[in-house]
Amino acid sequence: MIPDFQTLMRPVLAASAAGERRIGEVVDEMATAFRLTDDERHEMLDSGRQTRIANRVHWARAYLKQAGLVRATRRGYYEITDRGREALASGPERITMQFLDQFPEYREFQTRSNKPGSDVPADNFLVPHEAEKAGGTPDEVLNAAHAELQDALASELLSRIRESSPDFFESAVVRLLLRMGYGGEGGSGEVLGRSGDGGVDGVIDKDPLGIDQVYVQAKRYGASSTVGAGEIRDFFGALSLKDVSRGIFVTSGTFSSGARTTAEKLGARIVLIDGTRLVRLMIAHSVGCRVTRTLEIAEVDEEFFQ
Repeated sequence: MIPDFQTLMRPVLAASAAGERRIGEVVDEMATAFRLTDDERHEMLDSGRQTRIANRVHWARAYLKQAGLVRATRRGYYEITDRGREALASGPERITMQFLDQFPEYREFQTRSNKPGSDVPADNFLVPHEAEKAGGTPDEVLNAAHAELQDALASELLSRIRESSPDFFESAVVRLLLRMGYGGEGGSGEVLGRSGDGGVDGVIDKDPLGIDQVYVQAKRYGASSTVGAGEIRDFFGALSLKDVSRGIFVTSGTFSSGARTTAEKLGARIVLIDGTRLVRLMIAHSVGCRVTRTLEIAEVDEEFFQ
């Protein structure tokens, strides 16, 4: 029988005890360790895009990563952390979501989703156990599952963005703004992040001739880094030198309350986008992610029976 993703957590963690591992190899190891039949090894999700065992191994690693027991090293690879080694040495024989709840990073992740759970996912949905316990309808459970998938995706996107280079971050921000329609019909965007850029990282031309422009500041910051009021004033000064009144300040970190107050009080229209809002916009406009499955929900057509 294919093990659930919580049963896989400790084996997936232990698989990286000797060093960096490729997740695809670990999937094969788990299939062998749990003596899956050929049919079980090749059993697909309903979407037909991934095997069930691979999906559950990936979710096991994802939750371990949220708790800081493993970390991503490069695409498709991960390694154990010091915390992960401690969990192997002194933790329970079966690592579960309840065990992970002791770690602040994991609790923060669950707080962001507002749906802490302790049960296994069905297929590639993490069905929130709380919704089921509360007697939620199928629609409520489905909506809650979708929201939790979005939260997990947002967390992963934010992690990838923070690990990227500053140049990549600036390019991604300009691409997102164009996808959102800031360039308008016939408009364009350009990354300016270079010496002598005048304190801005990008510019969006809202018309083909570049008469109407929006300037962009993009700061790739870590989770603990905050943009302060001084940086907002510097950006305002750069906008003034270019004789424009609109700007967008994007960071993968956060804004201090002083920075938000300063942006509101300055004469220019400065839009602030922090890391949480950034990845939500990326999801909404399919930047850095893509839709892999669409579910159609049918309901009774009351007019048909009248």
